[in-house]
Amino acid sequence: MNEIRKIKNFNNESEIVNKIIVGDCLEIMKKIKDNTFDVIFADPPYNMQLQNELYRPNNTKVDAVDDEWDKFNGFEHYDEFSKAWLQEAKRVLKKNGTIWVIGSYHNIFRVGNIMQDMGYWILNDVHWIKANPMPNFKGVRLTNATETLIWAVKDKKVKNYTFNYEEMKKLNFGKQMRNDWYFAICNGNERLKDEKGVKVHSTQKPLPLLERVVLASTKKGDLVFDPFGGTCTTGVAAYKHGRNFTMVEKDENYVDWALKRFKNFQNQLTGI
Repeated sequence: MNEIRKIKNFNNESEIVNKIIVGDCLEIMKKIKDNTFDVIFADPPYNMQLQNELYRPNNTKVDAVDDEWDKFNGFEHYDEFSKAWLQEAKRVLKKNGTIWVIGSYHNIFRVGNIMQDMGYWILNDVHWIKANPMPNFKGVRLTNATETLIWAVKDKKVKNYTFNYEEMKKLNFGKQMRNDWYFAICNGNERLKDEKGVKVHSTQKPLPLLERVVLASTKKGDLVFDPFGGTCTTGVAAYKHGRNFTMVEKDENYVDWALKRFKNFQNQLTGI
């Protein structure tokens, strides 16, 4: 495989294989030719609309998602953002490729509506059921224990997309894989934290979830794209299973931590 490193500029598609591109995903995607990627996995901002700080019953503050990249000036602004990146994603996705988009109740219904209006054809909605969800500390509503993944093709005429049916059956003890997937949220040793014990990324996804996506919908050697790379869990999952990847992330701190992840993972593979 090509050397895994971060880049800011590229001249052709061969230079983006197994690379993390530092930049805004809309600007970067516009530089990539049509029909480039076999699969896209997107974990866009959720537009959480956080109103106030959140505290546990013992008065300790909850590390909620209050990052600047998740803030929008209302639903109209968020919809414009979603339409822009989804349009570019559709263009750079191969004709028989598939796209996965993950979200919560804050955004996934809006995203799904936009995707259908654009002509995307939804294959499945997958429900990630969290084994250890964050409680509802105020006790004013149900504990939110799920997130939704939309799996889609570019239009309903696409029939020859990749779905590894038998592989999924093996992972489900010989039975058809269902659309309810049970994984714990990212914590423990997997959770990236700085020297002060602070989470590097507020919405880091668990690696097993991304491995399931990769194993379900790609073949070895395929090129997987993630326009909101974060700390590059998608890239690690792809690399682990013999796929190639292209990540885009505008926060260089996240990218530097992603490179540390890859280095540690490669050291594990070589026994260093």
